[in-house]
Amino acid sequence: MHTFQPAMLRRLLRCLVVAALLLHAEAIVAAAEVPRARAAIGLAIFDFELEDLSAGPGESPADTHLLKQISTNARGLIMNSGRYSLVDTSRATAPEVTGRWLHQCHGCDAGIALKLGAQQSLLGYVTRISRTEYMVRILITDAKTADIVSDFRTGLRLGADYSWDRGVRSLIDHQILKEITP
Repeated sequence: MHTFQPAMLRRLLRCLVVAALLLHAEAIVAAAEVPRARAAIGLAIFDFELEDLSAGPGESPADTHLLKQISTNARGLIMNSGRYSLVDTSRATAPEVTGRWLHQCHGCDAGIALKLGAQQSLLGYVTRISRTEYMVRILITDAKTADIVSDFRTGLRLGADYSWDRGVRSLIDHQILKEITP
């Protein structure tokens, strides 16, 4: 059996203190090397809209309900990413917003988003080509300059309106949230 002498205990204690200080210093250096997280971008996400090019009767109440659901789901996905802070768009009273034709106003969403306090706007819409062929498009625009930051689209064929949400989720997960924000 080995007994420790006071001098040995002091030496062992010094070694432990030095080791702890080295570990602490290493942690400080590692933390300094981690880039600072960017501030979340203020993003105004307007409700998704429908552009109906089919020979059908146009937007039905079921379509309107589905578009609201897609808008809510998109806001949730983007908010949970931490990259963006959502700006409330419910105060927007511009006729392009209330009439649900922002996708036809050629960038007016940027000015509306800026008035709401956002740095960027997100405009999404579904183009119905036929009852089984759709395209989902999402545009992100710089609110100050009205320049398009991102333009994503996906085609949905041989699907029904229930595929709209899958298209939106795919664009958000695999395009918007994967893209490096300027």
